[in-house]
Amino acid sequence: MISQISSLLKLRIGVIMTFTALAAMIVTPGRQPGSFGIIVLAFAILASAGSAGAFNQYFEVDLDRRMPRTQNRPFVTGRFKKSPLWLLFIAVLLIAGVGSSALVLNGVAALYIFLGAFFYAIVYTVWLKRRTWLNIVIGGAAGSFAVLAGAAAVDPVMSPVPILLALVLFFWTPSHFWSLAIAKQQDYADAGVPMLPVIVGNERAAVAVMGNTVILVGISILPFFYGLGWLYLTASLTGGGYFIYRNYQMILDPSPKIAMKSFLASLLQLVVLLSGAVLDALLLG
Repeated sequence: MISQISSLLKLRIGVIMTFTALAAMIVTPGRQPGSFGIIVLAFAILASAGSAGAFNQYFEVDLDRRMPRTQNRPFVTGRFKKSPLWLLFIAVLLIAGVGSSALVLNGVAALYIFLGAFFYAIVYTVWLKRRTWLNIVIGGAAGSFAVLAGAAAVDPVMSPVPILLALVLFFWTPSHFWSLAIAKQQDYADAGVPMLPVIVGNERAAVAVMGNTVILVGISILPFFYGLGWLYLTASLTGGGYFIYRNYQMILDPSPKIAMKSFLASLLQLVVLLSGAVLDALLLG
């Protein structure tokens, strides 16, 4: 049951979003929230991301049945039965996340947390995913709102570094997800989902990933010029360089095996980048 709940709430995505929010909080100048505030921020991001993930699966049972990657999700297997009670659970989870952040942190942080869930559940899942290859580009802004929420918990008035980190998340998402979509291109084609590799083919999609990643890495360097130090810059160049290398391999061979290596490299790049930002702020700030 625990594994089913974890799958329903897409907790792995929630953990990544929580890490980005906490990293943004740490690097934002100003008075840091106390221990209770940090716990509330982490809970709010996890709860709101979980509600959006659960709604995504509730809404997309028909698509999930057609794709081997998603055929074990609990609404598809029948472990969980679709009913209005699940929508109530999803709403309560979202209200708990947004409400707790509004009460303990501030209204701006709560707004960003709500917008993150809204963009993933409604903008991406309902409006864009089945209609356009831009689905993950626009819907991917959900990750940027987690960064802004973490920064707003310290200072509702955004400084350059969290804005730039939010842009990093915005450009990271297409490179991350298109790498996966290249690896699973046939699944998306069979399900009728217009992901970029389905529309233009894996070869051209791999070139698009490379172009997007170069922009991503370029933006990721900029916080160095706005207060973060050499430790962050080293992490940015190291993680970004490795991601570009895997993108280049994918251009030469856009096979599922190489595309999955690019997908995993995107996760490593984000972890290295954010870890470098946190360590830089704590040790050198």
